[in-house]
Amino acid sequence: MTTTSDQRVQDPAVLRAAMVSELREDTIASEAVAAAFSVVPRHLFAPGEPLEVVYEANTPLVTKTGPDGTALSSVSAAHIQAVMLEQAEIEPGMRVLEIGSGGYNAALIAELVGAEGSVTSVDIDPEIAARARVCLRSAGYERVRVLQADAEYGVAEHAPYDRIIVTVGAWDIPPAWIEQLSERGRIVVPLRFAGLSRCIAFDRSGPGLVSHSYCLGGFVPMQGEGTFTETVVPINGEATLRLDGPDSGFDVPALRKAMHGPKIERWSGAAFDLPDELELFVVTSAPQVPFLYASQQLVDHGVFTPAVTYGAAVLVEGGSFAYRTKRENEDTGGWESGVFAYGARAEAVAGRYVGLLRRWAAQYRRRGAARIEYIPTGGDGAAPVGWYAPKRHGVVAVSWP
Repeated sequence: MTTTSDQRVQDPAVLRAAMVSELREDTIASEAVAAAFSVVPRHLFAPGEPLEVVYEANTPLVTKTGPDGTALSSVSAAHIQAVMLEQAEIEPGMRVLEIGSGGYNAALIAELVGAEGSVTSVDIDPEIAARARVCLRSAGYERVRVLQADAEYGVAEHAPYDRIIVTVGAWDIPPAWIEQLSERGRIVVPLRFAGLSRCIAFDRSGPGLVSHSYCLGGFVPMQGEGTFTETVVPINGEATLRLDGPDSGFDVPALRKAMHGPKIERWSGAAFDLPDELELFVVTSAPQVPFLYASQQLVDHGVFTPAVTYGAAVLVEGGSFAYRTKRENEDTGGWESGVFAYGARAEAVAGRYVGLLRRWAAQYRRRGAARIEYIPTGGDGAAPVGWYAPKRHGVVAVSWP
């Protein structure tokens, strides 16, 4: 027997309203973005998926996988889509380029720009582009232009764009994106640097870009000319260092020996809070801070804490290294940051790491404390300020004013 309650649970309008209500609690701030999410039928962009899954705010919907099961394309979680649209601050009448075509996000953008605006969506995969066209047509958004092309080169014929919204993980910002951006334009992009990814809203600043806002966020990696593969340095069969740049010559035998030797723990007396902001500070405080990944077996044997199964920023000095941990401490507001360190210089590397933890807690313990710039090659020649990482087409620079 089907009850009225069961019918309501299967009603897309009811589920959509519940999703929007949840997103309003901590993500959606503007009425325009709320209105867009309230009217676009998300389920039409994920045919075959259970309605209750489609309208879960934090659930991405994979639309294509590779032979090894790796996700190649997805309809992103509504939460991160809302975050990026709030960052973009799209206004009626704007011209918007979307890079990566799931269909649903383009429909949301179409609602925001209105009848006087325009939306162009581009994807390198012909299958994904075709799917997006079908879904957009079924939902009544035929006016969205979907093209199959390598987004490394943008879409010059419909430029300039007031906003460029990138819904794939990018390692660099191609010259075409900046060239096709209007003078007062903004790029919102999940940019990878220093081994992590942040969704950054960049505004024009001379020939380059400067962050308006940033937040935690990751996407399916970009394909085509913009493809990038991280460097993996095996320590042994169960632990690796991963980094974006080249291997600078890590002393692997010494690190392997240190890993299985005694470790020390040191505590900062500072609060452990906003871990994504703290992580950004740590990785941009030295020229090269790799991430340590290790197996669950090493965790079970007490070699490492569970943090390393997801990747932990690690300071390395020769054959010694340290990574961050935490413990409960009401005196620091609930949690205290600290480090575990290994190797002959464990005290030195632990002291250096603890110093960073204390400095962040004292000076930068807030959202948005960093300034992130993109300086394209061939610009005005201005030297980057603070930490920086060379890219194919320019430099990402991070400073802490």
